Amino acid sequence: MALLPVSEAKSRLLGNARPIEAVETVALGDANGRVLAAELVARLTQPPFNASAMDGYALNAADAPSIGSELTVIGTAAAGHAFEGTLNKGEAVRIFTGAPVPEGADSVLIQEDAEKLEGTRIRTKFDVVKGRHIRPRGQDFTEGEAVLPPGTVLDFSHLTVTAAMNHAALTVYRRPRVAVLATGDELVPPGATPAPAQIIASNTFGVSALVRDNGGEVVDLGIVRDRSEDITAAIDKARAAEVDVLVTLGGASVGDHDLVQSTLKAAGMELDFWRIAMRPGKPLMVGALGGMQVLGLPGNPVASLVTGMLFLEPLVRRLAHLPERRREVQGVTAHGLAANDQRQDYLRARLTRDRDGNLVAEAFDKQDSSMMKIFAHSDGLIVRPAHAPELPAGAPCPILLIRP
Repeated sequence: MALLPVSEAKSRLLGNARPIEAVETVALGDANGRVLAAELVARLTQPPFNASAMDGYALNAADAPSIGSELTVIGTAAAGHAFEGTLNKGEAVRIFTGAPVPEGADSVLIQEDAEKLEGTRIRTKFDVVKGRHIRPRGQDFTEGEAVLPPGTVLDFSHLTVTAAMNHAALTVYRRPRVAVLATGDELVPPGATPAPAQIIASNTFGVSALVRDNGGEVVDLGIVRDRSEDITAAIDKARAAEVDVLVTLGGASVGDHDLVQSTLKAAGMELDFWRIAMRPGKPLMVGALGGMQVLGLPGNPVASLVTGMLFLEPLVRRLAHLPERRREVQGVTAHGLAANDQRQDYLRARLTRDRDGNLVAEAFDKQDSSMMKIFAHSDGLIVRPAHAPELPAGAPCPILLIRP
């Protein structure tokens, strides 16, 4: 099978992905980041009454036709405590922000524009304008008004207006369920003491974080040994959990100890492709097992994370009804780059700004796909297309932001 270009591989993967239409109800306090599945309609009017926008005096503008007009204060209105009476000619009510404007009042004179006289009298020190400093009933929204459409990705602003509309629970799309399976006799979990030929399993944690950061839920299938029966048992667990995507880490090639692909095929997986013209990340596997999509990421940690960014992230976001995250920006090279071969390269790089504001990418000297420390210290990936010519320092180049 020939190496598949990155763009074609991504197109084929996403072409088989359909947003999940199943919905669920979640409490308002748990809805941050979820995607609204139904139009959200206001259950009440806000504000529910004409409300004062300032501390001052509620009055009828006609009773204060000029600066120096005098009125009698007959009561107080505060937030949560309305004045129950009605203003008559020449009367005012001491009012505070958020309080209902009393019957008979059409304006608010702010407190610094009023002079207190003896007893309950005040004198205006500023022109009174009809309607000023009053928030009219329904200024924000009215009962029955559609405020948020389906597909809204709920954030702090949406949750605030949702609460104000008197919704305690929301109908949202179910999150994609993604099973993550690490394979390899050499792997032990963090905290364990590895044998001389073993290493700590790290990929699971970065890949799982990527899933969660993009709207998915993780089903951790743990680590299984390089045995077909163990891999089959893990596949059965993924099926039982009714996951939408099974992500395998390592073992997807066709070596003597790479049993993931063959075991999945024996379980009924229809393989689409498994070799990509990219570096790092050539042995990437894509297929389908019933209604479950299968994505086999490479075992090398950096290759796993780079292919996770390029393929797993957009897949999860498509399933979750989320827009594709835009990671690509334009920058310039800090130094010359050699001509490239038939595989698209993703070079780990530090990013800075020059005096003109250009994003400058300085690739690390070492780019081995097992070197996690360099990836953690990188800000972006310089993209070198297949067969790209040599680039001089300062030449334009596309960059994928690791932390957009």
